[in-house]
Amino acid sequence: MCGIAGEICYGERPADIDAVRRMLPCMESRGPDGDGLWDRGRIALGHRRLKIIDLSENGAQPMTDPELGLTVVFNGCIYNYRQLRDELRGHGYTFFSTSDTEVILKAYHRWGADCVDRFLGMFAFAIVEHDSGTVTLARDRLGIKPLYLAESPGRLRFASTLPALLAAGGVDTTIDKVALHHYMTFHSVVPAPRTILAGVRKLPPATVRVIRADGTSTERVYWEASFTREIAATDWTEAVRERLRIAVERRMVADVPVGVLLSGGLDSSLIVALLAEQGQNGLTTFSIGFEAGGGERGDEFEYSDLIARKFGTEHHQIRIGPDRFLPAVDRTVAAMSEPMVSHDCIAFNLLSEDVAKQVKVVQSGQGADEILAGYSWYPPLAGVPREQAVEAYAKEFFDRRHADLARQLNPGWLPDTDVSSEFVAASFGRPGATTAVDAALRLDSQVMLVDDPVKRVDNMTMAWGLEARVPFLDHELVELAAACPPELKLARDGKGVLKDAARGLVPDEVIDRTKGYFPVPGIRHLEGPMLAKVRDTLHAPAARNRALFRPEYVDALLADPNTPRTTLGANQLWQLALLEMWLQDNGI
Repeated sequence: MCGIAGEICYGERPADIDAVRRMLPCMESRGPDGDGLWDRGRIALGHRRLKIIDLSENGAQPMTDPELGLTVVFNGCIYNYRQLRDELRGHGYTFFSTSDTEVILKAYHRWGADCVDRFLGMFAFAIVEHDSGTVTLARDRLGIKPLYLAESPGRLRFASTLPALLAAGGVDTTIDKVALHHYMTFHSVVPAPRTILAGVRKLPPATVRVIRADGTSTERVYWEASFTREIAATDWTEAVRERLRIAVERRMVADVPVGVLLSGGLDSSLIVALLAEQGQNGLTTFSIGFEAGGGERGDEFEYSDLIARKFGTEHHQIRIGPDRFLPAVDRTVAAMSEPMVSHDCIAFNLLSEDVAKQVKVVQSGQGADEILAGYSWYPPLAGVPREQAVEAYAKEFFDRRHADLARQLNPGWLPDTDVSSEFVAASFGRPGATTAVDAALRLDSQVMLVDDPVKRVDNMTMAWGLEARVPFLDHELVELAAACPPELKLARDGKGVLKDAARGLVPDEVIDRTKGYFPVPGIRHLEGPMLAKVRDTLHAPAARNRALFRPEYVDALLADPNTPRTTLGANQLWQLALLEMWLQDNGI
């Protein structure tokens, strides 16, 4: 896991190596173990390294193979790199390292941009062909690893984080009105390729972009799960269990120890159970808890402790008091590549701070709810006619409707049309996705999953140089889950097929419990110093000058900070404050 950056200029214009150099300090936490720069006229690359595979300097980046005429910067992990290295050796390639980075170089030389089809893992990379000047950018199938882009006449810059691009300079920081509409509608999610800033875009998941020396480029999507019944299984329970078994085993590949983030929920508990089944004794596990607040408990230790005892893990309870909570808010906002409203961000940031002191790699249970229908908005879609699915989804999922937003945003920031509903309608209108539930799961797995839980985990773990791996987003498991009949996923209050797969491995008390989440009462219920911070943020000169929100809406929320909620129960005031905190933190 690392941080990558670069600049590609077109024609005879030389790259600005100093701009690339300015980006690297912003990503030091992603790669605290070293850095590197490479330039070749009109192209410059930068890298921050976190040593996970091949801890020697042979694995340093940017990595060049002079015989092949290629240079690469890469962020992520290719879990099947050893198998690919053996295959490439069979084709006559020799290796100077034991890193997965070098495997990417050789694979690209052998198979071109189609090499992505052979990679099992999470990745964002840029490969430069020395002779032609062609640069290939690629991102993994589920968008686990980020790649942000800033284009201007004659130039493209890229980086693993958005703030790194801001540090390079020359970015249009105008607020994107369409992105703002999405932020206020999709729980702060802004679908790719947009970001909240007009001058920054992100390469969508499962996408390869090939940029030629003259600046022309092509872009293609190389993978998509099919939410139809094209895959059949005689026993879906066993198929899911076996596919997840393979996924967690793959994610133990490392030259350093691998731990597990154990929330006490079904998903992380099943990961621990499967690893124990495979003989991984003495696993290191971690869980976090907060002080109760607003009538809500702040931990789920009884369940994580139960799993730790059953499987004999070396378990660490991390208890967060008010002395650590408030300072962590600013640090969490600073770690965000984009504004993310989920209060889980603070939990992950604090958890990662402590976990990173003991291990450099962890497995985590994110993604199960999005691929196996674990959320509350899926059951109401069951049986809804396909032509009525857009409205049914919006009713259950949207934070607010366009008419409400018109009363909350100042007129200059409101798009002329309901762009978020149009976006959903376009997604639901594409071929495939047999039922309304299938259409919702396809959209959520391609958009909400990528830019909420996946991005949250990447940003918060990498803020402390911790690599997080997500076995539920193994693309072969995602393909299987997409094909699984919706009624099997919706059974038993959601994730029915996964609960069946866990039976006999995970204690029934965990399988049959009410769905939990990372409880962070200090954000769900704003009071005291936290409420004062929110008020100061929304009354700051930058917020007043920007004037995104109608003053009467802000005043009403501040007068009653904990009653107005979004459709799914999030705090509306926190959603506004978080956006302003992020913009102000980034000097926008």
